[in-house]
Amino acid sequence: MSSFNMEDQMSYITQMNEEEKIIFLKILVALARADGNFDDNEKAFIKDLAVIFGIHKDKAPAILEETSDDKLVKEAAQIKNRQAALQLVKEACLLANSDGDLSEREVVLIGKIGQAMGIELEKIEQISQWVIDRIVWLEEGKLIFEQI
Repeated sequence: MSSFNMEDQMSYITQMNEEEKIIFLKILVALARADGNFDDNEKAFIKDLAVIFGIHKDKAPAILEETSDDKLVKEAAQIKNRQAALQLVKEACLLANSDGDLSEREVVLIGKIGQAMGIELEKIEQISQWVIDRIVWLEEGKLIFEQI
């Protein structure tokens, strides 16, 4: 039996303080906006994640405010927990790929943020490839099981 389960995947949340959770969400908001299209699916994803993180609604303005890439990278450096950093890179890659339009700016920003948190570029690339493989695998499943 594999130990790669959802509970293990979510344990990083309890290891982050509120400020780190807000930074996590701010980074995802910035990535969602990076292509100039902050759509309803991306907004719903951020909102759902904020609920999972236990972030109160009154923090929404701080999370949704536009922040420069340089400031985001500096804030990302505050996330010291490796598991949280790896999950942030994964979620960033999922979000960046969710609209089928992965921009150069998104790729560069994910790389800078990951490195600011101490994640090696090779690991970031590995996570990105895993996300792409997962998306392809899920789409193939829809075809196989005639869910399209």
